[in-house]
Amino acid sequence: MKKDFPVKQIFLRDVEIFQDLTEQEVDQLGEKMPLKNVAAKTILYTPEEATEVLFMIKKGRVRLFRLSADGKAFTTAILEKGTFFGQLSLLGQQLYGNFAEALTDCVVCIINRDDAKTYLIGDERIAYRIIETLGRRLLEIEQRLADVALKHVPARVASLLLQLAKNRMLDAGAEPRTADGAIEINFTHEELAQLLGIHRETITRTLKEFNRLKFIELHRGRIRLLDMDGLLDLSAV
Repeated sequence: MKKDFPVKQIFLRDVEIFQDLTEQEVDQLGEKMPLKNVAAKTILYTPEEATEVLFMIKKGRVRLFRLSADGKAFTTAILEKGTFFGQLSLLGQQLYGNFAEALTDCVVCIINRDDAKTYLIGDERIAYRIIETLGRRLLEIEQRLADVALKHVPARVASLLLQLAKNRMLDAGAEPRTADGAIEINFTHEELAQLLGIHRETITRTLKEFNRLKFIELHRGRIRLLDMDGLLDLSAV
């Protein structure tokens, strides 16, 4: 009799840390991971929670952020389907002072500490991908912090666009270019502002200037990067 959870397995095959597994291995993992529907604006995790759990995003977008003493939010990452986050010290994955919020309606798979220890830690292929992903995220945060200290806003925006384009290429396994050679990233002005810690109006003004210079093309909820070399030159200013 055919199993009744093929959709979950198809999703798990696209999760970055499972890409080296066979279909049979992914099917076995899928049986251990319950799906959960989450409404937009739901807080999935707070610093006060001690539960060790790993979330894998099947659908939607999640923001990781911290709050300063005066209540100002600093976004550390915006994560999309096919990746993971959570508090799991076994994997070296800890949110420390971070909150996790669903930016859109989401569907997530959840794995607890015991199952992570059994099914993830013991597999060198998965452990390697986890280390690779966490290392990339750390470098991205360090780059943005360096940009805040050393660069003007246009250079910071250009640097972020290039970073997001690079992530898109890594996630796709090849350059996800359109027929005219552009690379599309699906981020709103508000999300970019959150990642850079600046006002949305400042992002909008800067993107409009990039659009005028034909570095990018603006669309609702997405940006087409037309001139990567131009953005690279600008990011170094």
